[in-house]
Amino acid sequence: MKILVTGGAGFIGSNLVRQFLAESEHEVVNLDKLTYAGSLFSMKAFEVDSRYKFEKVDLCDAGEVRRVFESHHPDCVMHLAAESHVDRSISGPADFIHSNVVGTFHLLQAAREAWQDDMSPHRFLHVSTDEVYGSLGLKDPPFSEATPYDPHSPYSASKAASDHLVRAWGDTYGLPVLVTHCSNNYGPFQFPEKLIPVVILKVLKGDRIPVYGKGENVRDWIHVEDHCRALRMVLERGNPGETYNIGGNNEWKNIELVRQLCRILDELRPRSGKSSHGELIDFVMDRPGHDFRYAIDSSKIREELGWEPKETAATGLRQTVDWYLGAEEWLLSLGVSI
Repeated sequence: MKILVTGGAGFIGSNLVRQFLAESEHEVVNLDKLTYAGSLFSMKAFEVDSRYKFEKVDLCDAGEVRRVFESHHPDCVMHLAAESHVDRSISGPADFIHSNVVGTFHLLQAAREAWQDDMSPHRFLHVSTDEVYGSLGLKDPPFSEATPYDPHSPYSASKAASDHLVRAWGDTYGLPVLVTHCSNNYGPFQFPEKLIPVVILKVLKGDRIPVYGKGENVRDWIHVEDHCRALRMVLERGNPGETYNIGGNNEWKNIELVRQLCRILDELRPRSGKSSHGELIDFVMDRPGHDFRYAIDSSKIREELGWEPKETAATGLRQTVDWYLGAEEWLLSLGVSI
């Protein structure tokens, strides 16, 4: 197949593109606007691969999106492009509405026009987030595909809106859509504004490690490569019109995760003397509307498609820390020094 991946220069997208090119015979067209969080350095190894093409395009430019479809004739779309940082959505919500809602609309329209003669061979996979479901209490059951939407931030509200557009284009126009909801991703090539790379880079610089509130908020974490394998499985074997939740079954309180990262760094990059990096933890004012807990019930994708995560918390976190310790060239390409 020829697969159009939007946001293929970002964290999850670049891992997905690399996985396709390394483990399949598919062709990949990488469409990315190259915002601050996108880096072609992540794709450097595949620039000479004849199965890989890059298009620098803003999804909000409808004409350019149509041109990509006319030029490349993709069989499938995997839509990962999104503004995704909650703190940024609070300080600047307009960018999130523009990119996540309007951009998704233009992509849906372009796919509909390109495939209208025969929808059946095609797939449009929209990658969403568990944050659209809202917040859980400590003892509440995990989110299922039937959980009602209850977004609390401009980011999650914009993703919820795009989810509804995708399903509407499926119901109204017969577009063969699939929707996935994932828990927090971690792993190589994650832009250093998210929790795990923030902790690692703060430790390397000897800076204080900021933790919101008391660090009691709970998240389910999945290694990005496990998530990408799930997305590939949904694209190839999922039933159009269906939604699949993808989670790691790996819940951590934020403070527990930060302390575990510090313990790994104590071993791999010890501080002078006998002090622990955990002494750098600094509790800061909580952010507005901070959801308490996210947890994913991924039994549907496990039972129907046979997916299982390969990485455990122990293997995945250590591998991630080790990757960042050797990623100076990639970080410098983003303007980050360590």
